[in-house]
Amino acid sequence: MIKLRDLEYLVAIDEHKHFGRAAEACFVSQPTLSGQIIKLEDQLSLQLVERHRRSVMLTPAGETLIAKARKVLQAAEEFESTAKSLLDPLAGDLHVGMIPTLAPYLLPHIMPGLNRALPNIHFYLHENKTHNLLQELNGGKLDVLILPYLEDMDHFERYDLFEEELLLAVPRQHPFANKDQVTLDDLQGEQILTLEDGHCLRDQALGYCFSAGAHEDNRFQATSLETLRYMVASGLGMTLLPKLATLNQQPDNNLHYIPFSDPAPTRNISLVIRPNYSRMEAVRAVVSDVRVSLSKLSEL
Repeated sequence: MIKLRDLEYLVAIDEHKHFGRAAEACFVSQPTLSGQIIKLEDQLSLQLVERHRRSVMLTPAGETLIAKARKVLQAAEEFESTAKSLLDPLAGDLHVGMIPTLAPYLLPHIMPGLNRALPNIHFYLHENKTHNLLQELNGGKLDVLILPYLEDMDHFERYDLFEEELLLAVPRQHPFANKDQVTLDDLQGEQILTLEDGHCLRDQALGYCFSAGAHEDNRFQATSLETLRYMVASGLGMTLLPKLATLNQQPDNNLHYIPFSDPAPTRNISLVIRPNYSRMEAVRAVVSDVRVSLSKLSEL
């Protein structure tokens, strides 16, 4: 009988390409993990792992079986999760994925309320880029995502949480700094600082900017919103920032945030789950409490 633990070891080897790191990730010794993989190979009469001096990789047989192993582990995890939810649907672990341009600015507003309202749910927060989060949600590593909803997510189920405005951030010496509002048309011909590839905010911001006739400033692409903020404050250009990222900031006379007049650029923040996800009572409770917490933000 094949054990789930052996499949976990095989998946860890596929992820880490190294016996030592795989063993560390599984909280066992390297000889234990290596020995169990050998036993699994003997049981199946197949070589699953190709061993090299400094690394390991799966054989073609291992590559064929690893997708099945992941599905078995996901099914087992969902079985356990469903069983726990039958005892208490508002208890257990909940793994939440968020993107770097949202997590640090949204979490302080929603986590206190979630912890009070759902004391028996243990929230595990995972920060990554959108593409990686969607893969992990689809693979069962994450339970829910909170992120800007995009059209290519239509095969997931979604619960809209709020619409977030994008503001124009300019340095003090810029002619726009004295304006109370700007329009998208004001961006025509302007150079816009952006995030690096892989951030959905980059694509959303550029979509608005290109439609207005602005251009991307290709001299530098930032890895974070904080880098963009400091670049603008240093007089290196202008950018679009989500409104949550501009709240509760220390006063900076070198940096001005300017709202857009209607129609303002926005991003739709949603909670996303896999179709037929089993813990719907917990999902509905999280959605409800997050909406309550955000309704208290008069700035939004």
